[in-house]
Amino acid sequence: MGLAIERTATYEDLFDLPENVVGQIIYGQLIVQPRPAPKHAVASSNVGVKIGSQYHRNSDGNTDGWWILDEPELHTRGHILVPDLAGWRRERMPELPETAYFTLTPDWICEVLSPSTARLDRASKMPIYAQIGVSFIWLVDPEIQTLEIFELQNSRWVLVAIYKENDTVNAPPFEALTFDLASLWN
Repeated sequence: MGLAIERTATYEDLFDLPENVVGQIIYGQLIVQPRPAPKHAVASSNVGVKIGSQYHRNSDGNTDGWWILDEPELHTRGHILVPDLAGWRRERMPELPETAYFTLTPDWICEVLSPSTARLDRASKMPIYAQIGVSFIWLVDPEIQTLEIFELQNSRWVLVAIYKENDTVNAPPFEALTFDLASLWN
């Protein structure tokens, strides 16, 4: 018997995946997961609507300082990551890139956890997000209905707040926004 040699996944490997899955490359390994289940999709959409309506465009149609995007493809340090949501301050990224992916580190990331993604999001992706300098990460768990807010301090994640049940959310980096956590689930 010979030794099995695993090769490092490439960007081109993502092109061969079926449309019903999300592909990422983490530490050279191709990670393939099914598209999000309904609870996951509802929570992610609701976070995007709440933040996007306040920070992406204001009521006058003018920019309010952020790009808030669903499932952007991030290319960084050999990894290809797809967070559920990401935000860039417009002062750092005045224009969207011409490519189908982003190389500039987001200022904020939101990962919606599910039983099949929680370990990957916490144990693999969070350390990468810290290494590349993402300032804030929100972890939303629709199963246990919680929101955890982390801030990067001295290259380490610090838990800033945990919201549960019907708590009123007012969290960095979106302190001007207040909403009921329960509104994410329906």
